[in-house]
Amino acid sequence: MTERASEVDAGKFRVAVVGSGPSGFYAAEALLRSHASVTVDMFERLPVPYGLVRFGVAPDHPKLKQVTTAFDRIARTPGFRFVGGVTIGDDVTVDELREAYDAVVLATGAELSRPLDVPGEALPGSHSAGDFVAWYNGHPDFADLEFDLEHEAAVIIGHGNVALDVARILAKSADELRQTDIARHALEVLAESRIRQVVIVGRGGPAQAKFTAKELRDFLELSACDTLVDDRGIGPDEFEPQISGDPELAEKLSLLRAFSRQAATRPRRCLFRFGLSPVAIKGRGRVETVALRNRSGVIEEIACGLSFGSVGRRTTPIAGVPYDAQRGVHANIDGRVATGHSVVEGLYVCGWSKRGPSGTIGTNRGCGMATAEAVLADFAHRRTRSDASDALLARIGSRVARVVSYPDWMAIDMAEKRRGAPLGKPREKFVTVPDMIAAMGA
Repeated sequence: MTERASEVDAGKFRVAVVGSGPSGFYAAEALLRSHASVTVDMFERLPVPYGLVRFGVAPDHPKLKQVTTAFDRIARTPGFRFVGGVTIGDDVTVDELREAYDAVVLATGAELSRPLDVPGEALPGSHSAGDFVAWYNGHPDFADLEFDLEHEAAVIIGHGNVALDVARILAKSADELRQTDIARHALEVLAESRIRQVVIVGRGGPAQAKFTAKELRDFLELSACDTLVDDRGIGPDEFEPQISGDPELAEKLSLLRAFSRQAATRPRRCLFRFGLSPVAIKGRGRVETVALRNRSGVIEEIACGLSFGSVGRRTTPIAGVPYDAQRGVHANIDGRVATGHSVVEGLYVCGWSKRGPSGTIGTNRGCGMATAEAVLADFAHRRTRSDASDALLARIGSRVARVVSYPDWMAIDMAEKRRGAPLGKPREKFVTVPDMIAAMGA
């Protein structure tokens, strides 16, 4: 480790946080700022931190990414170490972490997209929205994916914020995206896109849609796309809030009502549909239509060359960690990993891998802090173990090509910013691990 001497004072509690997204950083902050004597080693399988902030937040939402300044401040707190380029399960096991640390906090997010579970889902042209998001955000695992945008229509199945992100990126012109941090390969493909209509469908009515008013408000700013609502199958009263005193819902329904009255005059359009459930994706060799059942049970088919499922995400299971398959999270009781009603000593979880993929970055702050409180409460009844974390890190260093420190990441960060500056972009991301490692220098 180059950022500071690896030795830590005797008597300190040592915590391993697995995952460097918002909840992991916030849990680390709460632990380090507590009155307890604690050090935190944050493990990340990629050479770059920030998780969903880097690879999930849409490139045209730069303000949401400003939270990374807070993460940088946390990383500079005495007692914090970043251990990047290390994969839990491959390079080191959870059991090894549990033996070396007084507590292990899993902040591994929800990487896996939930399937639609309908016939034809595996056809070429059928994708998960999460894969598309990771692709245009430059995630190394998804940078080589191909999306055929040579078709005029796309259907997005789901009414959450991710579905709206995908629709907005497809609807924007290249000029609207050119000065964001969107990955270069994605911008090149989107610049040649022939998509003219994006249909966003969901099974509920307007009031049941999971997307936020803020996400919907972004559609007012599209320069080359009209936003419309097809109100077939829904009554006019469904644009009226049934519960008073909910300004968020009132704004959302007001926007949808306005969109339902808007005329189409621009070259592209986003069309919201409600009360439709997917039953099949059809096509001869690739996607040609999406079949949906309306509230009356009638099947309707929407012609398209591209479809995206956006119906939720789940946490990747980890060997040795109890898993709640129904909820798609690490099995836990209020942040303590559990088997049935029995908690697993020293093993915790926070963020989406604790409660599922819901809420905002701010929600993850509260979630990370709550898990940190559980860790600290349990420490009150335990003595620190003899330090084995440094020995484990030494063993890990012999297993991987290079353990990435936070200063290493800062070198990558600066290199990306230098690459982006001539293009008017905040950064031009490296989208392969070897390129990230090369940017760190010797």
